[in-house]
Amino acid sequence: MPHRILIVEDNENNRILFRDILTFHGYEIAVASDGMEGVALARELLPEVILMDIQMPDMDGMAACRILKGDPLTSGVKIIALTSFAMRGDQETFLAAGFDGYLSKPIDTRELPLIVKGLLEQEMNGA
Repeated sequence: MPHRILIVEDNENNRILFRDILTFHGYEIAVASDGMEGVALARELLPEVILMDIQMPDMDGMAACRILKGDPLTSGVKIIALTSFAMRGDQETFLAAGFDGYLSKPIDTRELPLIVKGLLEQEMNGA
């Protein structure tokens, strides 16, 4: 059974790119266009990894991460922060906020599947 990944991203081109890359690597993909939809889908589908855009309308990625990490049903899901406004110290800020990883956009298309695979291996090893 393929690993399930949820992409929460308000930019349609990014959603398509991330979905296509991860589908190519054998993952089962679901997509959401904002934080509220992402939280609802995460609770419904229980993905193993979520790619979470930080800046979205209605509910940003930081708020969505707090909700998911605070919910016993989804607290163990690995969440990767995605942001196009990368600044020094962002990675530490996102990790301190509960994210399990961080990527700045534009995403390195070779790096994305490696990061997802690494998080899944951590999960399988009980990390």
